[in-house]
Amino acid sequence: MTDAPTRVLVVEDDRTVAEVVTRYLEREGFAVESVGDGHEALARAEAHLPDVVVLDIMLPGLDGLEVCRRLRSRAPIPVVMLTARGSEEDRVLGLDLGADDYVSKPFSPRELTARVKAVLRRAESPLGEGDRAGTVDYGGLQIDLGAREARVHGELATLTAREFELLAFLAGRPRQVFRRDELLEHVWGYTYGDTSTVTVHIRRLREKIEDEPSTPRRITTVWGVGYRFDP
Repeated sequence: MTDAPTRVLVVEDDRTVAEVVTRYLEREGFAVESVGDGHEALARAEAHLPDVVVLDIMLPGLDGLEVCRRLRSRAPIPVVMLTARGSEEDRVLGLDLGADDYVSKPFSPRELTARVKAVLRRAESPLGEGDRAGTVDYGGLQIDLGAREARVHGELATLTAREFELLAFLAGRPRQVFRRDELLEHVWGYTYGDTSTVTVHIRRLREKIEDEPSTPRRITTVWGVGYRFDP
């Protein structure tokens, strides 16, 4: 018996874009279902939960941000958001709601396909072999790798899945400096792409774990190089 193909739900109201995305994903062996509005997307997901969702932000009726929020409140489904909006605020909103990644329009269908594969790999194996168990305490910051939780002075930090993975990766390699493209590869699984997503995640992570996010003590910037974790 062969394994069932990975199911992708594409939520995009532009029929041309939806057809191109569907064609590229099907070429890679995915079983693709395409819908054109948010309400229908939620109904389809309720009837048969997909393995990953490609979700446009600008949708008629119910926008993609609300669709993402409702999907992620039900199950930890990987979500890649499509947006024609270029502002950091829109990206942050999607990431805060639990989206795993975003791709800005216009985009390359090949890049989108690579992103879908990457979020699926991360969902199946979100942490490296050396990062999967145990609790580490850095004096005010506790990271429970098994429970995938972080606490700051005893209070649970509300981290998204990707924020936790970024923290766990850096904390597992203290004082080692990583460039943004290296973090994109190690944490997101991309060998190329928009490194600004790393910048957004670093900033949001600092806001949640640092006592003074404007002068971070844990996740520091090495100017001209990248970021490191200081225990």
